[in-house]
Amino acid sequence: MSSRGDLVYQFVNCRLLRNHQLVEDDLWVRAGKIINPEKLFFEEKVAADEQIDCGGMIISPGFIDVQINGAFGVDFSADVTDIEKGVGKVAKGLLEHGVTSFCPTLVTCSRQTYSEILPGIKKSNGGRSGAGVLGLHLEGPFINKEKKGAHNESFIREFTNGFSDVLEMYGTLDNTVIVTLAPEHERSEEVIKELVHRGIVVSVGHSTSNLIQGETAVGNGASFITHLFNAMLPFHHRDPHLIGLLTSKMIPSDKKVYYGLIADGIHTHPAALRIAHRVDPKGLVLVTDAIPAMGLLAGKHQIGSQTVEIKGKRAVIAGTNTLCGSIVTMDKCVRHLAKATDCGKVLALESASLHPAQLLGITNRKGTLGYNSDADFILVDDMLNIKSTYIAGELVWKSNDTET
Repeated sequence: MSSRGDLVYQFVNCRLLRNHQLVEDDLWVRAGKIINPEKLFFEEKVAADEQIDCGGMIISPGFIDVQINGAFGVDFSADVTDIEKGVGKVAKGLLEHGVTSFCPTLVTCSRQTYSEILPGIKKSNGGRSGAGVLGLHLEGPFINKEKKGAHNESFIREFTNGFSDVLEMYGTLDNTVIVTLAPEHERSEEVIKELVHRGIVVSVGHSTSNLIQGETAVGNGASFITHLFNAMLPFHHRDPHLIGLLTSKMIPSDKKVYYGLIADGIHTHPAALRIAHRVDPKGLVLVTDAIPAMGLLAGKHQIGSQTVEIKGKRAVIAGTNTLCGSIVTMDKCVRHLAKATDCGKVLALESASLHPAQLLGITNRKGTLGYNSDADFILVDDMLNIKSTYIAGELVWKSNDTET
C-alpha cells in the first residue's frame, strides 16, 4: 500500500497551460511534483490512486509576485518585532489570489532597519501555511532622489565606495534575489557586475537614467526594469530613457530584459499597457507592488516611515497625490491585463507565472506545468477567477463556489 506522499493524483476534465497554449489533457502529480504519465504507464505500470474532476477549468502554474511590499496590515519594511509572523500572514492571505510564491520587497530603509529585518526573512517552501518565499527584493536605497516616489529621501544613498557600500548597508545578501538600483549612479557598473556574479537579479528603476546608461547596465548584467513607466523619466523621441530598453538593438541577442508592470488601472494607463504588451509581450512581468493596506479598509496606514492614505482604489502619500504602491491583488492584475490589452488568457496567465520564473531563472521548478516541476498550480475559470490553489500538489485554498 502506498503512503500518502507516494499517491498518484490525476486531474481530469481540464485544460492545461503548457507550451504557450491551452491543451485538453490531464495533469498527473506525485510527491509534490508534476510527473510524466507515460513513464507511469509503461515503466511502473500503475494507475492513479485518485482522480480529481476539474469541471472543465484551466490549470495554470501558480502566480509569482516578485514585488510586494506587504499586505493585510503587514509592512515588510517596518514590522521588525516579529517579521517571521508578518511574512507568514501575508503568505497565507496570498493563496486566495493564486499566488504560490513571492518575493517580500523592502522599500528604502535605514541600515539599522535592514540589519533587523533581512536576517528574519528566509527562503521557504509554500504549503498550507502559505505561499513560498523565493527571496527578498531590495528596492533601494541606491536609487535616485528625483524619482524617489514614496521612498524616504533621507535614507537614499549613492555608491561612494562601490560594492562595499552595498554590503555595509544590507549587512547580508544571503536571502536576496533582486536588487533595484538607479544605473546612473557613479560606480554602479561594478555593483551590478558583483550582484549578478552572486546570482542576484539587478533591476533598474527609480531612476533618471537615459537609454545609453540603461543599455550599459544591461551590458553589465541587469535584466529587469522595476515597474515600467513609474518612477522613471518618460519616453521621449530623442531619448526614450529606460523605456527604450524594450526595443534597443544594443541588447545582445542571447540576453532578455524583463519589465514589471502594475496592471491596476491606476499606475499604468490601459493604453500604456497595450504599448508595452505589443512591443514586448514575452518580457512582461506582472507585479502588484502592493503595500500593507492591500486587503484593508480605506484610511491612513504606514509603509516604512511614510504615512499613506487609501482613497478609493488609490494609495497615496498622506496629504499628497503621489502614488506609493498599489492595493491590487495579482489575480486582479491578470484580469485587467487581459481586458485592457486583449492579449488572451495564455499571455495574461504567463505574465504572472512563467515570465517571473524566467526572470529569476527558476523555470526548472516554478512557473510551468513541465514534468518534474513543483506542483504549484491554480484552477481558474474562463474569466480568470481563482477557484483553487495548490502547492506541492496539495489543495491549500478553494473558492466557496467550487467543488474542486
